[in-house]
Amino acid sequence: MSRTLSIIKKEFLQMKRDRLTLALIFMIPLVQLLLFGYAIQTEVKHIPTVVFDQSLSPFSRDMLEAFSASGYFDISHGAASYEEVNRYIDSGQAQVGIIFPPDFARQVHRGVPAAVQVIVDASDSMVANQAIAIANSIGLIKSQQVLFQKTRISSPPYDIRVRPWYNPDGITAYYMVPAILGIIVTMTMVIITSVAIVREREQGTLEQLMVTPVKPLELMIGKIVPYIVLGYLQITVALLVAVLVFQVPIRGSLLQLYLLTLFFITASLGLGLMISNLAQTQMQAFQMSFFVMLPSIMLSGFLFPRAAMPKISYFISFVIPLTYYLDIIRGIVLKGIGFNYLIGQVTSLLVFSLVVLSISVLKFRKTVS
Repeated sequence: MSRTLSIIKKEFLQMKRDRLTLALIFMIPLVQLLLFGYAIQTEVKHIPTVVFDQSLSPFSRDMLEAFSASGYFDISHGAASYEEVNRYIDSGQAQVGIIFPPDFARQVHRGVPAAVQVIVDASDSMVANQAIAIANSIGLIKSQQVLFQKTRISSPPYDIRVRPWYNPDGITAYYMVPAILGIIVTMTMVIITSVAIVREREQGTLEQLMVTPVKPLELMIGKIVPYIVLGYLQITVALLVAVLVFQVPIRGSLLQLYLLTLFFITASLGLGLMISNLAQTQMQAFQMSFFVMLPSIMLSGFLFPRAAMPKISYFISFVIPLTYYLDIIRGIVLKGIGFNYLIGQVTSLLVFSLVVLSISVLKFRKTVS
């Protein structure tokens, strides 16, 4: 019994000396609880919406006010053509498009159901389901108001015609499987790479590297390249499973998907190397990796729509590489869009990679000196 107590005392003393590990143990659950408690919301509001109003009548303006007043649609863009509506939705700047025909007011005056076309980006099924339900409800409520005022009208005056794009049948696999691919790559790249430098330090082989004429940048590249190959192997296997097992369509260029994936793999590996340079032990590296993984899953738009998050969580998602890769892989696989629509996401991943790799090189150079 006394030996057991002495071992327990020794472990507590070791934990007390290892202050960084102790701080991570207490801080990680607290920070994540507060962050995710506020961030995780399933009710989607303020959906970016583009409007193409060919009627420009009091009736169309009244309908738009109803959409805006609901709190679910943010009319952030105005379009001058159908092609412009398509561009806004393809690029992800808008997730809903509302189109009024030129004869909208005349149809209302004649008592004929006036059509309102509502295009919904169904590549995000949670946002799409919410948008479709609210749009139909608004059309029903506005029709009931007109019917109550004009008793001679027998049919509903407004005909809301919802058109879900990219995933009209709402198949969950189409939405989730490409995103799971991104999660798998993130987990592998960050966790495995995060222990790379730490393992060298603990095994004593880091000192051997220091006496060789290898520059810090060369060492970082040497650590990254094998994992890039591993990442591409994972993606190839995952895409084969997605197509053959889940029948996920790949509507865009597979070559572009592979090229743009390189930026995501590099960003994830750079993040892992930065963790590896900051951590003192492999346990600390695992804890830091875990601290990175949960925000990647919760805040990137993988499970919960970013549009529903509070502003602070929404802004935090901009420093998560998976946020941009989900736009890339869902855009290419489901929408069939190309590089010209994804320049912003690629640029963000490139900047992120440069920043974390620079921090890793500087930190490693400081350690060596």
